[in-house]
Amino acid sequence: MVLFLTRTYFPDGTNGKLECEGKLISYTIELPWRKNETKVSCIPEGKYFIRKRYSAKYKWHLEVMNVPNRKFILFHPANNAQKELKGCIAPVTKLSGPGFGLMSRIAFVKLRDLVYKALDNSESVELIVQ
Repeated sequence: MVLFLTRTYFPDGTNGKLECEGKLISYTIELPWRKNETKVSCIPEGKYFIRKRYSAKYKWHLEVMNVPNRKFILFHPANNAQKELKGCIAPVTKLSGPGFGLMSRIAFVKLRDLVYKALDNSESVELIVQ
């Protein structure tokens, strides 16, 4: 499975559209591009793999693997990139401004279920950020 994240960059946040096979899965919010600096920047454009991950804070979620000079880049729910993200990607149902979205939990569950189904069927899940 290949997911495409197409971004639009703004000074205060990054908005995106996450698609699979030409179908919209969700929109996304991220921090603005700040040269891949830890905890204050979105990740660089490129190709990554996604795996399942569990933590006490986010329960079952998704991790973006092998991001250069970064670790624990996750897909998890958030509606405000500046307040709730430290480099991670939040799926949202609707964009409401640069780095702001609505109904993130609904969008996250949709994405998680789609990706987990592929991973459970021994498919690799690739994320192309552009």
